[in-house]
Amino acid sequence: MDCWINGNSKDCLQVMKVATFVVLFISLIVASERELLAQDWPQWRGPNRDGSLNGFIAPKSWPKELKQVWKTPIGSGYSSPVTAQGRVYTHTLQNEREVVSCIDLNSGKILWSKDYPASYTSNQYATSMDKGPRATPLLHAGKLFTLGATTILSCFDAKTGEMKWRKDYSAQTDFSKLFTGAGMSPVIEGGNLIVHVGDDRKGWLIAFDAETGNEKWKLEGDGPGYASPIVVELEGTRQIVTLTDKSAIGVEASSGKLLWSMPFPDEWIENIVTPLVYKKTLILSGVRKSTMAIRVIKNGDNWTTERVWENKDLPMYMSSPVLSGDHLFGFSNRRSGQFFCLDANTGAMLWQTEGRDGKNATLLTAGELLILLTDEGKLTIAKNNPKTFEPVVQYSVGESPTWAHPIFLGKNILIKDNSSLALLSFE
Repeated sequence: MDCWINGNSKDCLQVMKVATFVVLFISLIVASERELLAQDWPQWRGPNRDGSLNGFIAPKSWPKELKQVWKTPIGSGYSSPVTAQGRVYTHTLQNEREVVSCIDLNSGKILWSKDYPASYTSNQYATSMDKGPRATPLLHAGKLFTLGATTILSCFDAKTGEMKWRKDYSAQTDFSKLFTGAGMSPVIEGGNLIVHVGDDRKGWLIAFDAETGNEKWKLEGDGPGYASPIVVELEGTRQIVTLTDKSAIGVEASSGKLLWSMPFPDEWIENIVTPLVYKKTLILSGVRKSTMAIRVIKNGDNWTTERVWENKDLPMYMSSPVLSGDHLFGFSNRRSGQFFCLDANTGAMLWQTEGRDGKNATLLTAGELLILLTDEGKLTIAKNNPKTFEPVVQYSVGESPTWAHPIFLGKNILIKDNSSLALLSFE
């Protein structure tokens, strides 16, 4: 440095102190941003839409019980919360009105709340079920997108709650045919918001410009299932993959062109499990179907599918599986609910629990751990072990059914049951 050469050592030391302070300050900002980003959970099944939790650091010792930081009544429904930048967003039902709320993560205080009428008559076979909403909101570029049980699609300013645009498909939807209302969670791709609306007579997969709500493309075909779509590149083509009420399909993301379709019927139209991509295959499952892996093949302009493996003993109903390396962890509807592990290459079962674990479970992978939450409010932290089911600790976390995904935020966890949202601490 010139100051050393010129003999101005004091000035040089001062410069070095300032430079060191700046570097430390920038490092702290970067670290804070990384921690904040690690806590963002902006959509169904998390940042990657696959139930993987990155950056989770387990406590040195697990407490006997979790400490409640705050608890806020928010209403009922199956929709999972989403988080970003110190805020939590929920979509619930209160007095026949769907309510979209923004909640401060530190205090549990509701910062803004918007509601609209959302009453409908359930299918005769679904009267014992909650009326929703079922779809998880999506956060993108400062906006919050929600799809209600009555197929009302809304876009809100995430900071203020101002409604930016809305599409209402309730008048053209026959809810006696839809069974339990709309259930798919929207996905974003290339600036477009993708939703699937309709009933078992007909449906439309639609891409909207996320900023304006203008329709970019529409594919008419099967009605929606309850599965939420994923975006994946197969055979060099970016595509939307989902389960309709009758099929598994792949749709070109840029144009809405149907690329391939594979029959996947269910007599009660309960295609619920979100597809999962493993290497060059797609893993699918259904309550009266097998769990299977299929490969999508392109030959010229023609697209086909082939079945790679099939396991008929472990079908899945409402719970979507997770992957860790070459191992698939899931929750079967057999034996009143049982956790299992499969070899994702072959479909061979590696282990399964005895059963009676619940009607539904949400699953997350977190490095060397599995995080399992049943609808009965039992939270299990288990080892990510492909050889045997190895629970580490269990907690009771809900006073009413817990259908929503938990969200881990550092040393805290967000739990939504069927009436409230709570922040619990591992410390």
